[in-house]
Amino acid sequence: MPKLVLIVDDDPVQRRILEGTIKRLGYETRTAQGGEEALALLEDPDQAAIALVLLDLVMPGLDGMEVLRRAAHNPAAPPIIVQTANGSIDTAITAMRAGAVDFVIKPTSPERLEVSIKSALKIEALQGELARLNRKASGTLTFSDLIIRGEAMRRVIQLGHRAAASNIPVLIEGESGVGKELIARAIQGESERKKRPFITVNCGAIPENLVESILFGHERGSFTGAVDKRIGKFQEADGGALFLDEVGELPLDAQVKLLRALQTGEIDPVGAKKPVQVDFRLISATNCDMIKLVKEGRFREDLYYRLNVFPLWVPPLRERLEDVPELALHFLARFAAEEGRRVNAIGKDALELLTSYPWPGNVRQLENAVFRAVVLADGPELTVTEFPQIAAHVDGFSTSIPAAPAPVDRRPVVTGPVMLGAEHSIPRTLEVGAGGKGALGIPAITDNGEIRSLEAMEADMIRLALGRYRGHMTEVAKRLGIGRSTLYRKMREFGLEERVN
Repeated sequence: MPKLVLIVDDDPVQRRILEGTIKRLGYETRTAQGGEEALALLEDPDQAAIALVLLDLVMPGLDGMEVLRRAAHNPAAPPIIVQTANGSIDTAITAMRAGAVDFVIKPTSPERLEVSIKSALKIEALQGELARLNRKASGTLTFSDLIIRGEAMRRVIQLGHRAAASNIPVLIEGESGVGKELIARAIQGESERKKRPFITVNCGAIPENLVESILFGHERGSFTGAVDKRIGKFQEADGGALFLDEVGELPLDAQVKLLRALQTGEIDPVGAKKPVQVDFRLISATNCDMIKLVKEGRFREDLYYRLNVFPLWVPPLRERLEDVPELALHFLARFAAEEGRRVNAIGKDALELLTSYPWPGNVRQLENAVFRAVVLADGPELTVTEFPQIAAHVDGFSTSIPAAPAPVDRRPVVTGPVMLGAEHSIPRTLEVGAGGKGALGIPAITDNGEIRSLEAMEADMIRLALGRYRGHMTEVAKRLGIGRSTLYRKMREFGLEERVN
């Protein structure tokens, strides 16, 4: 889903120009005629859809500086790029101090505007990810921090808010990789126990003979190898929340103790002479059919009903594909920063591919796919080529591994006496392109068989680059490997000024 850019400008002509330019860059747009209208849109409950604001500083009524000052008090406000015809240093410094992320001068070229927008969105994504990680570590993660755009998760969030307002036991159900732990953390982060311990236990990863010791703790000397007293996970979670992931994997002996802990608030450490009182909020999660486990006798029925007081079903990613673009961009920002890669966008075709795949591994699989794509990327944008394993399973998409380059013939083209009479071995054209029909070329010799001067060939090369890159001088200079000033000087020498668009 394209990002939405709010354009704030009192000049209708300028608004239309900016709107057309930004739409060509691949973003959605919304316009406001002045500061009052802009603030009303930003303070609207649906303003979360606005990803960036392009703000004119000089406007009648409420000007851009005042909009910046008021927006600075809203921590959820999107990044703001200011633009003005007054390009003084003082104006730029004032705007940046007031909270702007960038400053552009009218008239702004599409290239400059594109760089500014991409940079602002990338900085915002990184700041959002950093804040999200900090809140996750401090136990204050909330449902507003979760990446949710589709309706499939709305019911989950509504129920999550209600669960957070109570101390009721919650059972989160869903396939592996859908994000059950994040839901659990958000419940705690919006409850009275926020900032208190959040202890996670993967019940399926604990050896059966150590389950009781790890969950409930043990006294020194209570069994062979118990050289020290150990505090169990229940006591670690005292005052906070205990998250039992894959609770269906608990052995029956541990299920009995868990049931007692839920009923009485007391636990029995292994080897202890008396029970220990604990205050904890229990949140469980499973990807199993718990009713089936109960019928098979692998899970206690009375414990199941104790855990399943407030069930939450998290739908798989294939049932909420509208969340995929936002999730993918979220993972892109994180991994690009971690890996130090200059990748800041996902191409339209790549996004279409990602939203067409059923994602059997859910969000975890999408996360790993984006991680791999960031490592593989050669340019600033992820394309279908970076997702070969996904493209192989979606109709209409395919990626191919480029063929290995042909061996380079390192023998000299002309050697010794062959120069006298072996004209077929003398290169007549410098080929540019794939070769054959349609290939571009620059003659190396004249019609009379004479070698052309380097100056004439250099002029042809510049003409070729000007045509191929449509007169974009920065790109022409870059491709030729020379500076822009050098390029302009050579064009004057060769009489090529009239070719500049």
